[in-house]
Amino acid sequence: MADTLSRRPGNRPLRQRLELAALLLATAVLYLWNLGASGWANAFYSAAAQAGSQDWTAWFFGSSDAANAITVDKPPASLWVMGLSVRLFGLSSWSILVPQALMGVGTVWLVYLAVRRAAATATADALLAHRAGLLAGAVMALTPAAVLMFRFNNPDALLVLLMTAAAYAVLRAIQDARLRWLLAAGALLGFGFLTKQLQVLLVVPGFVLAYLVAAPAGPGRRVLHLLAAGGSMAVAAGWWLAAVELIPAADRPYIGGSQNNSILELTLGYNGLGRLNGDETGSVGGGNGWGTPGLFRLFNSEFGGQIAWLLPAVLLLGAGLLWLGRRAPRTDPVRASVIIWGSWVAVTGLTFSFMAGIIHPYYMVALAPGIAGLAGLGGVLLWQRRSQAAAAAVLAAAIVAAGVMASELLGRTATYIPWLRWVALLGSLAAAGLVLAAAAAPRFPVQGAGRRGSRTGVMARTTAALAVAAALAGPLAYSLSTASTAHSGSIVSAGPAVAGRFGAGMPAVFGGANRNGPGAGLTRGTGTGVTRGTGSAGGTGGAGGAGGMGGMGGLLGASTPSADLVAALQTDGRSYTWAAAVVGSNNAAGYQLATQLPVMAVGGFNGTDPAPTLEQFQQYVAAGKIHYFIAGRMMQGESGSDAAAQIAAWVQASFSAQDVGGTTVYVLAGESGQA
Repeated sequence: MADTLSRRPGNRPLRQRLELAALLLATAVLYLWNLGASGWANAFYSAAAQAGSQDWTAWFFGSSDAANAITVDKPPASLWVMGLSVRLFGLSSWSILVPQALMGVGTVWLVYLAVRRAAATATADALLAHRAGLLAGAVMALTPAAVLMFRFNNPDALLVLLMTAAAYAVLRAIQDARLRWLLAAGALLGFGFLTKQLQVLLVVPGFVLAYLVAAPAGPGRRVLHLLAAGGSMAVAAGWWLAAVELIPAADRPYIGGSQNNSILELTLGYNGLGRLNGDETGSVGGGNGWGTPGLFRLFNSEFGGQIAWLLPAVLLLGAGLLWLGRRAPRTDPVRASVIIWGSWVAVTGLTFSFMAGIIHPYYMVALAPGIAGLAGLGGVLLWQRRSQAAAAAVLAAAIVAAGVMASELLGRTATYIPWLRWVALLGSLAAAGLVLAAAAAPRFPVQGAGRRGSRTGVMARTTAALAVAAALAGPLAYSLSTASTAHSGSIVSAGPAVAGRFGAGMPAVFGGANRNGPGAGLTRGTGTGVTRGTGSAGGTGGAGGAGGMGGMGGLLGASTPSADLVAALQTDGRSYTWAAAVVGSNNAAGYQLATQLPVMAVGGFNGTDPAPTLEQFQQYVAAGKIHYFIAGRMMQGESGSDAAAQIAAWVQASFSAQDVGGTTVYVLAGESGQA
């Protein structure tokens, strides 16, 4: 009967529908409120969306500019969404960021549905199942990293939505014994690959294990079904990869992030094994530049406030569910759900903990659905069984773990709501004590927990409310702080500033605005300009660049050109293939978004891709395809191509420098600019 209710939305009481609508509406408000304050957010992707809105080839490949010099260093699925939005609604921060917020609302809804379905079968109580879904949805919505990413335009928003949809589809395939749901999961994972490549595979082991363990079919059929789902995933991802590989290089943009213009190299190298072992050709960082790997990495100052609030608690809840359900039938949907959500957290968390390559705080959003699923399912199902000593002990331990974790994370910023850490800690201790007292005293029977007006009912509701409030107080505060703060640049994080977090005291080359006076070219070595190694190129400013400081961006922050420079670039700008060229994608992005004209990102994101080579660039200049070269400062990695430095040196030696609005430029075509 409970499963029937879970399949028929029309049978749900009106109150449950209104509560779900309230959750989704509150999520939408949180993710949409003051969204435009972040401007272009990550201008690297905003510029690519702008390019895709102007040219279908750029849209298909994910080019950084509409003239198709080079792509971004990711597959284009997230850019397809943003590019279409910009085509429909025009270029603005809202047309770029609103789709991400809607993805967040969709993810919360899918988490609710997935948890509700599993809980409905386990509890035979539609109301409890609904509450489990609501709790899971609230945890998902209030995860600080999720609030950050669903208000930002990195590919992570779409990736999380697709992985969550795939998890729901796998659960439906297990419960309904329908192959079509498993094929749908494979297709969703395939498009997840086209969003952020190999990261999507982190959830696959749990999906496979859950289906092998719990699907209502014979062993042979289960294996065949999984092979079919694998084929669905391969087709959903492979068609675009095949198109890129089969189209001649001369007829498509260069594949950014690769050294050999290969999407396979990008997949297996820079965005693949390189993230695990740190061997990322062309990357800036390396060594301990992205932090020290280790088992407790996700709890440190860099990542803890993004995701760790409920991490110990949900691991306890998941283990408790597995133990209490150890004698359940093989096809038990709760066990299947715990395998899916638990392996999601375990595999992704361990990978993030020990990877030696590039890792950023916002990556933690990938853990949010798994944590939310375990929190909703484990919290409510153990609450239902709290009269049992084992269930009460695990539930109480999880509540205390959440409170202790909140106290620790909130205490890392002494001036940030200093009293809240004690409220969370004391509240969790009180709630845990009440849970244990209820288990020990027969006068708090489970069956009476829902009777309005009874003492036991009031005590049960008070205990539940106190536990939820203590667990979510910290994430709620961080989420509100995140939503009320503008975020821009390539490295962003949720919540207040925390000592020790990457970015404090960061040199301007990692996102500051640098002032370039007349004659400041880009050279390799110790002079001003493109620099190898880990030194600073100088300059000041914030992650998003700043007007009035020459406008130059950096590796991780977009440029902010002056009005004079914008006017110069727009003058006869459409007469050239590229209005300008500049080293680095973020530098190019600011000029492109300000002028809405193609700007060549020499060397790609890090300035270390051999695109174009010096010879190719000289040919473009000879053909009159590039109007200006804009000087700037940027640090390159220890590896990768030095073509960008060669181009900058050649320009500086061959053309006369001019100062336009505080920025050094070189006229490459039109009026004479040769030295």
